[in-house]
Amino acid sequence: MTNTDPLDGMHLILGGARSGKSRFAENIINQAGGGIYIATGRAWDDEMVNRIDLHKQSRGELWQTIEEPLDLCAALATCNKAGAKPVLVDCLTLWVTNLMLEDRDIALETDRLCEMLPTLDIPVLLVSNEVGFGIVPENAMARAFRDHAGRLHQRIAELADRVTLVVAGIPMSVK
Repeated sequence: MTNTDPLDGMHLILGGARSGKSRFAENIINQAGGGIYIATGRAWDDEMVNRIDLHKQSRGELWQTIEEPLDLCAALATCNKAGAKPVLVDCLTLWVTNLMLEDRDIALETDRLCEMLPTLDIPVLLVSNEVGFGIVPENAMARAFRDHAGRLHQRIAELADRVTLVVAGIPMSVK
């Protein structure tokens, strides 16, 4: 019999912008009494500052937040040492964006993350924007972003115990 516990192992949650993927992931961890939220977003402007504040308020006291835009492996290692609390990483596409803006080696960072994830002793939910459903972007940077994100998703989906696609707030099991 297959284990259907949504907090058993690694879970990749994909969806478009405002699809409900973060809410879906948060609800899974809320049912377990909360967890650790690794936020990869950066507050580049006032709108993003407000967005981040609203997200923190909506999560409430069940959550501990770690803001880490670049060194996702270090943040996950810290969580793993801390114990069995489930971790939500939100989101991988913002992480890729940050790596690109800092001119980091994305293939190397992807390798590091994919080597680390199977070694973790804690449940991990990874949220990311599915970017492969749209048209081919018109500029090289946007195409590079789409390609990096797509390769990252494929690698993590292969490692994940489950993959869910969220569309219009409806989760659909992919794996």
